[in-house]
Amino acid sequence: MVDKNKSTQFSVILVEPKYGGNIGSVARVMMNFDIEHLVLVNPHPFDDECYSRAMHAQKILDSAKKYSSFEEAVKGFDFLVATSSVENINEKRHLREAVLVADFVQKISMVKGNIGLVFGREDFGLFNEEIARCDIMVKIPTSEWYPSMNLSHSVAVFLYSLYCSKSDKKRVKKQIDPVEKEKMFEFFSQILDEVSYPTHKKKNTKIMFKRLIGRSMPSYWEYHTLMGVLSDTLKKLEKKKP
Repeated sequence: MVDKNKSTQFSVILVEPKYGGNIGSVARVMMNFDIEHLVLVNPHPFDDECYSRAMHAQKILDSAKKYSSFEEAVKGFDFLVATSSVENINEKRHLREAVLVADFVQKISMVKGNIGLVFGREDFGLFNEEIARCDIMVKIPTSEWYPSMNLSHSVAVFLYSLYCSKSDKKRVKKQIDPVEKEKMFEFFSQILDEVSYPTHKKKNTKIMFKRLIGRSMPSYWEYHTLMGVLSDTLKKLEKKKP
């Protein structure tokens, strides 16, 4: 269970950043908006440009945690936020179903726990399997003629939006922890099996459910109510077995 006294902690996670200058610029932006924790996956080595761009935020670079794989880097987070400029327009495909950053910050400001803000590679962004690992995908609205932003600019807009929102929001909603979320997804998967849901549709439907839960950010009361419904449904389906 999540500690009731646990506060919100945001971390910026950069996946395979290619340029030391971008890493340094991100560190500076983080200091601008009171975010201290930087996590790096296979980063470019810290060079002179990296430290030069960081300016007075060099302490963020010095305390940054480095990992060799994405899975290793995201362990221990209660909520993962993927960022991308590439979204789906087909509502039947849920992997890249994006929430706009302005809508996201209004909800996340009420949630407690360790929250990882995941930013992808400068050239390829985040891979599908990395996005699938996250609870929600968020997009910064930009021109359709040139939607992709510089890495540090994206981080700046995102953290600015969070900073503006958190100042006047009370964190009254307790988020369910990762174990509870996995149990909910397990129940949902079992229900799909019990109703003989088409095999070729299961993967996308499970992602849809995960995105739905990620967007709603259910409270403990909402979680337990929903789990009660899922549990009762499973029991009744099992009773109907020949």
